[in-house]
Amino acid sequence: MSHKKVSSTDLANAIRNVPDFPKPGIQFKDITPVLADPHLFNGCIELLTDGFKPGQVDAVVGIDARGFIFAAAVALKLNAGFIPVRKKGKLPYTTHEQSYDLEYGSNTIAIHIDAVKPGTRVLLVDDLLATGGTAAAAAQLLKKIGAEILEINFLIELGFLNGRDKLKGFPIKSLIMY
Repeated sequence: MSHKKVSSTDLANAIRNVPDFPKPGIQFKDITPVLADPHLFNGCIELLTDGFKPGQVDAVVGIDARGFIFAAAVALKLNAGFIPVRKKGKLPYTTHEQSYDLEYGSNTIAIHIDAVKPGTRVLLVDDLLATGGTAAAAAQLLKKIGAEILEINFLIELGFLNGRDKLKGFPIKSLIMY
């Protein structure tokens, strides 16, 4: 039995808007309806891997925490390894770190020192591109350790926050633009 191919519109229609979460004035984009529907989730992974075949990507790097969901599935589809980028102090082994500025203060992300070797062909995957701080820090961290970033992929991009500006020079794919 064949299923109709999933489109970005199908995904957008399934994403639930939750007003005033986590605080007043924020329209939270709830991806759980996409994850709960096997046809939509599979279609989402198909769209995120479009243009790549197994063997073309060595590793898929996912950003803590919802990015892990998509990156792990993308890695399986492309027969590539999965590598987590987490907040400082969350990985058990020696790490490379990259700090970045937030609206108020700063944050630091980390990757295991043996996770990516120079020349490793990676896809960087996260669920959402908002202001771009975390994704830019992850991209800078990967470049610093010699990875070749083939593409940075997002399920959702909040275009009005101009996060893409912090990722200049990297190929970016977003399935849904708000």
